[in-house]
Amino acid sequence: MKIVFFGTPSFAVPTFEVLKDNIVLVVTQPDKPAGRGHKLKAPPVKELALKNGIEVLQPQSLKDTAFLDKLFSVGPDIGVVVAYGKIIPKKILDRLKCINLHASLLPKYRGAAPVQWAIINGEKTTGVTTMLMDEGLDTGPILMQEEVEILDEDTGESLGKRLSEIGAQLMIKTIQALQEGTIVPKPQEGQPSYAPIIKKTDGLIDWNLPAIRIHNLVRGLYPWPTAYTYLNRRLL
Repeated sequence: MKIVFFGTPSFAVPTFEVLKDNIVLVVTQPDKPAGRGHKLKAPPVKELALKNGIEVLQPQSLKDTAFLDKLFSVGPDIGVVVAYGKIIPKKILDRLKCINLHASLLPKYRGAAPVQWAIINGEKTTGVTTMLMDEGLDTGPILMQEEVEILDEDTGESLGKRLSEIGAQLMIKTIQALQEGTIVPKPQEGQPSYAPIIKKTDGLIDWNLPAIRIHNLVRGLYPWPTAYTYLNRRLL
């Protein structure tokens, strides 16, 4: 099976690792400035792909004709999408079956930051979902799900790492089931909720909130952007 892998941050790395023998092309976000020197830094998935001798594309637009020609020239059987960071356009979805790994039990926490918001909102459980992608934001039919407990000591970092590893194994099971014809995609059921992208200003502590709400905010926003407050107009 020939897989095109769409992924960018460290969350996508475990899935890349378990599928790498079948990955023929990686699509990831462009390098971005980082650190005090603002030097361009490659995404973790790019670094790993190059280390494994896999070709990497970093298009500014997924609708670019040259990119699309290259994408389909490798003859992919499926696309696997894990925290890529951009919406996959209809031009691709019409020609390539794409399976997405999402870090929540959909339809709960659709969007960019499901791990952080689950902790911030005081959830006791979350999970991972594999789904067939459509044009919507995490709205495609569900293939498989696995529930995961949120521990009292979990942070955005620790829970994200655990979900990424569990999700990688779920992706393997999903692909195998699709190959064997033992899985039927099911429409999402229930009331959806949303997990918008985290902004630095989300970390400002409101001391009028109950202590548990503040505690969950601190946990959920670690390691970025972290919770913060001011004392005598000084940032703490």
